[in-house]
Formats: sequence, structure tokens, C-alpha cells
Amino acid sequence: MDNKEKAPRIKPIIEAADSLSLGISMVVAILMGVGIGWQLRRLTDIGWLFWVGVAIGIAAAILNVYKAYSKQYKVFEELAKEPRYAIKKQLDDDDDEDYGEKNY
Repeated sequence: MDNKEKAPRIKPIIEAADSLSLGISMVVAILMGVGIGWQLRRLTDIGWLFWVGVAIGIAAAILNVYKAYSKQYKVFEELAKEPRYAIKKQLDDDDDEDYGEKNY
């Protein structure tokens, strides 16, 4: 056997599933909220508790979207700091294209 350290094989799979699963996690969160609401209504015979469960599921789905957005925004900020993606500022206004009258 090699004494070489093996790269973790499961990490790329988890990262790919994490980025693909936003839509799935939203559906699952809402379905879980519906299930919680249905069970609360069934146990207590109070009809509006179903809608409380639905609201909890929707809130969880929105939280999932916010977490994914925050994660991607951090990646974007790190990428923007790299020098190869920096926008060069124009120092001289004479180089700007004149959008005035054109003489062809």
C-alpha cells in the first residue's frame, strides 16, 4: 500500500450535492412544515395550527435560500479581491469614447 495521503473522495461529492440541493431543500422544508402542521391539527383539533406549520416550513425554506446566498456572496467577495479580476480604472478622461456628434 502507498504511504501517500489519499485525497478525501467524499468531499467533492458533498460540495456538489450542497450546491444542487437548494431547490430540493426548499421543497423538503415546506413539506416538513406541512407535516408538522397536519400533525398539530390532528392532535389538537385546532384548524389554524396547520397554517402555523406551513408558515414554519416556508420560513425554513427562506432561511435555506438566505444561507445559500450568504455562502455564494462570500465566495464572490473572495473572487473579487483577486488581482486578475480587478477592474482597471481609467486615469485619463481623454481616452473615454465621445458619444457626441459623429463625423463619418
